[in-house]
Amino acid sequence: MLFAVGGYGWWAVVTPVYFYLLKDVHALEQLAWRVLAGVPTMLVFLWGVRRLGEVKAALTTPKALGGLCISAVLIGTNWFVFLWAVLTERLSDASLGYFISPLVAVLLGMVVLGERLRRLQWVAVSVATIGVLCMAVNLGKLPWISLALAGTFGFYGLTRKRVPVAPAPGLAVEMLLLLPFMACGMFLVPQEFGLRAFGESDFLTVMLLLAGVQTMVPLVLFAAGAKRLPLSTLGVLQYISPIGQLLLATLAFGEPFGAGKAIAFGIIWCAVVLYVVDSMLHANRTRTTAACLAE
Repeated sequence: MLFAVGGYGWWAVVTPVYFYLLKDVHALEQLAWRVLAGVPTMLVFLWGVRRLGEVKAALTTPKALGGLCISAVLIGTNWFVFLWAVLTERLSDASLGYFISPLVAVLLGMVVLGERLRRLQWVAVSVATIGVLCMAVNLGKLPWISLALAGTFGFYGLTRKRVPVAPAPGLAVEMLLLLPFMACGMFLVPQEFGLRAFGESDFLTVMLLLAGVQTMVPLVLFAAGAKRLPLSTLGVLQYISPIGQLLLATLAFGEPFGAGKAIAFGIIWCAVVLYVVDSMLHANRTRTTAACLAE
């Protein structure tokens, strides 16, 4: 439980605060250093736990490599959109995306994998759709940050589900695939911003070099928790991240949270509650059935 709460809590607070402290650094440079510093960090970690061979196996298996190419694009896009949300003071929109992300995953399971939705899941997805529409009316446009984060993360989960590679080695391969593009991205930083790493500020340089550690720590904590907890518990704990991000956005970063946004969030929270209740009921029924069969 502590591992899982630590991972989700890190994504809720440490990650957005980290990006916020680097708000003077262009988004492209921040994203690039997340990969440039992340690759050696991940490889050293995997070498230390004797799992570096899984990276080599993934790189030499065409089916796994093909799936990881797709997931690399999805997670890279997700990282950039979240980073953009923090830098443009729209972290609350990002939190909305992670509130509806599990419901998007359920919907993708139905459309792509042919899974059947249970009654409460249908209600939850319908209520969430109403909430997104209310948000669109409030903003006068679609909440693209929320939908982009939910969509990319949902498709990322779907893609990784089909790739037989563990989370940490898979992330290392994804970073390796993104590495040349991130290196080239450095040259796309506008001249008026300039590259800040190894410049006048030692603080910014150190923080950018810590991007790999900042990326790896919550993943390791989450993976450790996921091994020891039932999926139904993880399904509830995952909402620590968007709740923390929303509180951080409104209480610390001073983002506006008017009546229209409050109504939209309220409707989506109702959908989340329905989703969590359905997950817990389904888990209880599954355990009861398994116990009866065992007897």
